[in-house]
Amino acid sequence: MVKSKWKFPTLFSLYIAQSIPMSFFSTVVPVIMRQEHYSLESIGLLQLVKLPWTLKFLWAPLVDNTSSNRRQLRRWIIFSELFYALVILTISMFSLKTDFTLIVILMILAFIASATQDIATDIFAIRVLSTSEKAIGNGIQSSGSFIGSLFGTGVLLLAYYYLGWQWLLWILACFVIFAIVPLFVYKPNITLPEESRVRVKPWDVFRFFADKTNLKRLPVLIFYYSGIIGILAMLKPYMVDLGYSVKDIGFMSGIIGTSTAAVMSFGGGFIVRKLGRKVSIYAFALMNVLTGCYFYFMTLSEPSLAALYGGIILLWGSYGLSSVIIYTTSMDAVRPQSPGTDFTVQIVVTHLSSMLIAIFSGKIGDMVGYHRLFGIETLLSVFSILLLLYVYPLHKTSWKSPTN
Repeated sequence: MVKSKWKFPTLFSLYIAQSIPMSFFSTVVPVIMRQEHYSLESIGLLQLVKLPWTLKFLWAPLVDNTSSNRRQLRRWIIFSELFYALVILTISMFSLKTDFTLIVILMILAFIASATQDIATDIFAIRVLSTSEKAIGNGIQSSGSFIGSLFGTGVLLLAYYYLGWQWLLWILACFVIFAIVPLFVYKPNITLPEESRVRVKPWDVFRFFADKTNLKRLPVLIFYYSGIIGILAMLKPYMVDLGYSVKDIGFMSGIIGTSTAAVMSFGGGFIVRKLGRKVSIYAFALMNVLTGCYFYFMTLSEPSLAALYGGIILLWGSYGLSSVIIYTTSMDAVRPQSPGTDFTVQIVVTHLSSMLIAIFSGKIGDMVGYHRLFGIETLLSVFSILLLLYVYPLHKTSWKSPTN
């Protein structure tokens, strides 16, 4: 009974442990750098620290091959977290003013540790969650990510103002270590059956989509978010052009928006469990279409403050729901011998496609304006539903993951 009670708190603790420091390094540090009068070019280069999270599929097979039981998984998670904390403590010893290059190198090492912990935690989640629990587990994962972003960008920026660089990083390191405590309480019986212990090779990352059924799912991973990602990317520039201050934008999008995503992600897990995968994936896709339509019609004229708040809540709520269903169906599609590799490569596809869509949204927005851009984003959301009709046909009454 104790084990069961600690399952979801343990997962939440592990997911939020990686997201808060990561959010701090990728979003708050650039603000601090600008205050120290660093060039925009230097601040732009700081985005390279995110590279390990894009490339983590390269070492996911190594984690899979050495995670056949609970002891091995705990070892990966604990050592990754301890190394993560050690790097954060080391960074606290240096100054952004004089040791910028060294700090960037250390931050990349920290992100490698965080990405490795994420792979191991995903394997842990896949092994301990039953089919009926996966939706709630992924709701917790997505919610933890959004809460981490909220704390990492908002609360920690204020904490830096009052505590300073060194004290804040010490607190972050302690938090990362404290987050693994539930892992010592929750000790599930995880042992991979002998017949499933097939050694995963580095090139097996690409073999996942070599399978016809998985290849059929690939367009869904690329385009499911597409309609709302473009709007998210252009939301802050749009608000700037409307005349809102940085403080207003930070509160409306950074706090209200991210909080909405966290709440909807958590609730989304229960919705998926109640309605099932198929109904949920279509319902959430329709929410994305509704969001696009809202922004398209809202930009016919200058929106009121209430209308803009409504759009922000709808947009971030849709994003939270979409995250849950994509994570859940991605877990459904993994192979028993390579859950970390398969899940990681699917999520990396969504990250890369989101990045490209955000870039192209900016270019298109410059050419046609916000109103027409949001119309195009709405059409992309409609296109994602057409893809769903191909991958998960409505005439099939039961949900069936492509690989199952």
